Amino acid sequence: MADEIFRDRRLAELYDPLDPDRGDLDAYLLLAEEFGARSVLDIGCGTGVFALLLAERGVEVVGVDPAGASLDVARAKPGADRVRWIHGDATALPPLQTDLVTMTANVAQAIVDPELWHRTLTGAYEALRPGGRLVFETRDPARRAWEGWNREDSYGVTEVPGIGTVESWVELTEVTGQLVTFRWHCAFDGDGDGDGDGDGNGTRGSGNGTGAGTGGALTSDSTLRFRERHDIEADLAAHGYVLEDVRDAPDRPGRELVFVARRPPAV
Repeated sequence: MADEIFRDRRLAELYDPLDPDRGDLDAYLLLAEEFGARSVLDIGCGTGVFALLLAERGVEVVGVDPAGASLDVARAKPGADRVRWIHGDATALPPLQTDLVTMTANVAQAIVDPELWHRTLTGAYEALRPGGRLVFETRDPARRAWEGWNREDSYGVTEVPGIGTVESWVELTEVTGQLVTFRWHCAFDGDGDGDGDGDGNGTRGSGNGTGAGTGGALTSDSTLRFRERHDIEADLAAHGYVLEDVRDAPDRPGRELVFVARRPPAV
């Protein structure tokens, strides 16, 4: 189930303006080049930023996402006709044979339900050609990133064309085992109290939540699963992948891990 921030068109249209620096995607572009990928399936493509960057480089791209509002934003962007957009998830894909499957930002962590996570790994495997790779990132739970998810550290004010002044921040609401829940706030035209400082919401994507809006304020509750490295490695092996590498995320060194797994070549 998609988070309200991606299902609500008003919130989906804010996603890019409130998080304009997507330098985190540079590593994925380099990986696609490193692996010589000519076809890519982008799971959880959201508003299409990464899919469109790939398409600009001549890569054949399929973007899949359960959030219709986010896909509407993606389809309205220049060059969107070069991407095949699918409203859904990786558990019910059409037949594909791609060189690379990606889950950027928090997509892997946003799949919190264990059964859905396993079905997603299966769907990604089936979408890969023999020898193709799955790449995704996840935060290292030992670094406890959620401790910085509060108003003081995340508050920001952004001028959004056609919308006006938007105040945004996140606040941690619950930590239960591997599950971390937080609330994302948007206040329009000074609807918030205006105190605090910061440089953005710091969560870069989210998942599995509900939202509500009153007047000029909107909120969206999200939950992420902070899986341990050994659990992820075991899950990949159980679904037939060969783990090739676990890399440090260039944009968050020491805080995130990038998994590179391969579907074995045909014998």
